[in-house]
Amino acid sequence: MTTKPDILYISHGGGPLPLLGDPDHQELVAHLTAIAGRLRRPSAIVVISAHWEASVPTVTSGEQPSLIYDYNGFPPESYEIQYPCPGSPVLADRVYHALTQAGLEAAQDPKRGFDHGLFVPLKLMYPEADIPCVQLSLVKSLDPDAHLAMGKALQALDWDNLLVIGSGFSFHNMSAFFAPVTPETEARNHAFETWLTHTCTAPELSEPERAERLRQWASAPEARYCHPREEHLLPLHVCYGLAERPADWHESVRVLGKKAGMFYWQAGAN
Repeated sequence: MTTKPDILYISHGGGPLPLLGDPDHQELVAHLTAIAGRLRRPSAIVVISAHWEASVPTVTSGEQPSLIYDYNGFPPESYEIQYPCPGSPVLADRVYHALTQAGLEAAQDPKRGFDHGLFVPLKLMYPEADIPCVQLSLVKSLDPDAHLAMGKALQALDWDNLLVIGSGFSFHNMSAFFAPVTPETEARNHAFETWLTHTCTAPELSEPERAERLRQWASAPEARYCHPREEHLLPLHVCYGLAERPADWHESVRVLGKKAGMFYWQAGAN
């Protein structure tokens, strides 16, 4: 019998700023710090990061992955952040086999490190860095259906007390982050967040309807304003493909002047 994981989609903020005391990340830091207390403590974590795209779904399989400081222009301490959590070759192999057994081409990478989509939020959530982690890539095609299929394949993953995190950002328009906030930009941000929250939580939607809305996300209100490129949204598709039901709860935080969402599916619910 396959044990169901806890599933969490998070908005992870701008680069290392959540770890640098940035005032525009206070709500996000408080939320991620508190959220770990709401979850059962996981035995291992799989992170689908917006910051890794590969030709096929690829999983880190090293025993002690290094960190990848995949950001530029930040203070020197940004490049000295440490998060020495172990990898898990055994879990990586099970993720790989879940994907391939579902008919998806996949790969393992024993050399790749963990990018900031993993180490920034996990340093806030689990600062002891003592929980084994593996990271799973997106697919370069950025095809929504491919990422829903990745999540569905992971339903066969049997690992007791697992946490799966989709690490992205429900709003990710870089130029808008640094532009003045106006009533128009607020309305555009809120229009997409409202659509996304309804899509992920509304009990009246059937699961085929919910999946189709996520496939057609680009036709949602203000979708391309909020996501000129969709890599920060697609970890949510993997999470939903794994859960295939409404999220158990949703919370919003304000980050860099924009509203961003978090969604959680609790193991054992429904």
